[in-house]
Amino acid sequence: MPIFTIKTLGCKVNQYESEAIACSLQKLGWIMANGEENADLCIVNSCTVTQKASMQSRQVIRQLIRSNPDACIYVTGCYAQMEPDAIKKIQGIHYIIGNADKLKIPALITSRKESEEKVSSYPINIHQNIFDEYHFKQPSLTVFGNRTRPLLKIQDGCNNFCTYCIVPYARGRSRSMPLENVLENIKQLKQAGHREVVLSGIDLGCYGLDLHPHPSRLLDLLYRINESKAIDRVRLSSIEPRKITEPLIKLVAESDIFCHHFHIPLQSGDDHILKRMHRPYTNSFFRELILKIHQTIPDAAIGVDILIGFPGETEESFEKTYSLIKDLPIAYLHVFPFSSRKGTPAGKYPDKVPAKVIKMRCDKIRKLGDIKTENFYKKLKGQKVKILIEGKKNPSSGLLKGMTSSYVPVLFRGSGDVLINTLVSVRIKGLHENNSLFGVICERN
Repeated sequence: MPIFTIKTLGCKVNQYESEAIACSLQKLGWIMANGEENADLCIVNSCTVTQKASMQSRQVIRQLIRSNPDACIYVTGCYAQMEPDAIKKIQGIHYIIGNADKLKIPALITSRKESEEKVSSYPINIHQNIFDEYHFKQPSLTVFGNRTRPLLKIQDGCNNFCTYCIVPYARGRSRSMPLENVLENIKQLKQAGHREVVLSGIDLGCYGLDLHPHPSRLLDLLYRINESKAIDRVRLSSIEPRKITEPLIKLVAESDIFCHHFHIPLQSGDDHILKRMHRPYTNSFFRELILKIHQTIPDAAIGVDILIGFPGETEESFEKTYSLIKDLPIAYLHVFPFSSRKGTPAGKYPDKVPAKVIKMRCDKIRKLGDIKTENFYKKLKGQKVKILIEGKKNPSSGLLKGMTSSYVPVLFRGSGDVLINTLVSVRIKGLHENNSLFGVICERN
């Protein structure tokens, strides 16, 4: 049987799409490569959100070509969408597929194999204008993959056009999966035995606004999920600050389905920098939002994205960001250095921050993030929490791992793999190595 491998860089949406492609190929008789065996087909689902991501995409492509000299090589994803000419320069690539046609890869592979068509010149570039995409494209089958907590992409694209961000140019306008389709996908995931689903999107908070003739909102969808009791747990991926409304916070607080976990991109705590970024909120708005979430859901984990070194960021600007984070009940940080992207307004801004300064600021705020995480974890000591067991026992420690509603990994001693994909109550005993907690099992659900 033919063997394939797929390498994914970047966001949860890319991960979901790779899993969709893999599931389709397996349904067509392909076998996922295991270990070091050579593949007949290699797919790279690339990322270009930063210069580093583009470089890593090129590295993965070259590595696969070297390791699989006889394989057919497909490159797709955001880097393929934005810079196909740069990818063409890499010898050994057969197809470059833009985001608009990414999910057609299994059908394309099948048609090429059946026709046994010989092509004299490579690579073949299938690259449509992403802004011609007006409708959400979804796989022909519900994606299961190998995850205990599967992803479900319900939204694609972004209309925000923040001045530093390449994503809207790579993904196109906001497009949403119809509400009933979302409910049906969740139903199928539950029927397959899953206990939690992670709702994902490029701009999840804009879900449903593009649907015609019946526009919807993310909140409308969440109400329907809650009413239908579609699955045991629902986790929301990143949501923009302005899209986290009081009714949404109230619903998460009152429901026993939605995870007490919010991931919110701040980027900067300085109002001038936020305005230059084209971010539609202020320092005070963000502060009030975080305090509102914490007041309503005290045990909620709030994660925050920070972008350091945006052009014009002075020491005073950075300190405003640092002070804002220091004062708020934040559970963890994702810190990114500014990366100039060709084609974005910020790529042309003249007042660049020196790389050494960016590194120093990143290090400083990451240390603050580590302190925030440790303090959040310490508050859980002695508490009984419910975790969803995922994966197998750790070979070295013999411990099982589970994830709390508030996105905290908990290690504990269990009787075996039979506990995987079950909800278990554990009593937290304290901190464990590798940024996790240690608990003792209380009861199984």
